[in-house]
Amino acid sequence: MHTKAQEVARVFASVAARYDLMNDLMSWGLHRLWKRELVAAAFVRPGMTVVDVAAGTGDVARLIRRRLQGKGSVILVDPSAPMLTEAVARNADAGWVQGAHYLISQGEALALREETADRITIAFGLRNFADPLAGLKEMHRVLKTGGRFVCLEFSRPASLLRPAYDLYSFFVIPTLGEAVVGDRASYDYLVRSIRGWYDAPQLARIMERAGFARVGWRRMTGGIVALHWGWKL
Repeated sequence: MHTKAQEVARVFASVAARYDLMNDLMSWGLHRLWKRELVAAAFVRPGMTVVDVAAGTGDVARLIRRRLQGKGSVILVDPSAPMLTEAVARNADAGWVQGAHYLISQGEALALREETADRITIAFGLRNFADPLAGLKEMHRVLKTGGRFVCLEFSRPASLLRPAYDLYSFFVIPTLGEAVVGDRASYDYLVRSIRGWYDAPQLARIMERAGFARVGWRRMTGGIVALHWGWKL
């Protein structure tokens, strides 16, 4: 029997090369707007050290880089070597070498010292953790006192949207995955992972259990996604 970590590793190794293209197609480009909101909510300032967990191909990290204005650093963390390989290549294409650091690591056991990061971000990665609470505790550990954690994740859409959303999720997304990536199974997993995930208030309570204070959230796009934040005090 495969563990969740093994399934996630297989999925992201399979889709790495066309991951951004599929995100554009699946979300109609909205994921780019959502990620800009994530980075804006992180309140990044020049000189900070920012850890981007589940960094994938580095699209969030590149948005963070702009806010650092050449002062500070971003540590891109992901358990998938193929995804980080894509991030290295895309960052190099963007002319970004200095200030970018890469770490292959599971989110539940970050290979980083306590009080390392001024900010920690994660976009659409927390639901892939085998133990989300353990991952949140790890991110709380790595965050500096006074630091801010910001998370973007799928949530529960408004009831009026659910029939169309379910139809799109269960039929269109796997079909796109088969046509574009040649891998329907990975996008079947994606849909299952979204359906089994928490709604915004539930995730906020888990963040509080992990130690975060002044926890809040904001639903976006009819509740399809939610932006969460908390502080380490």
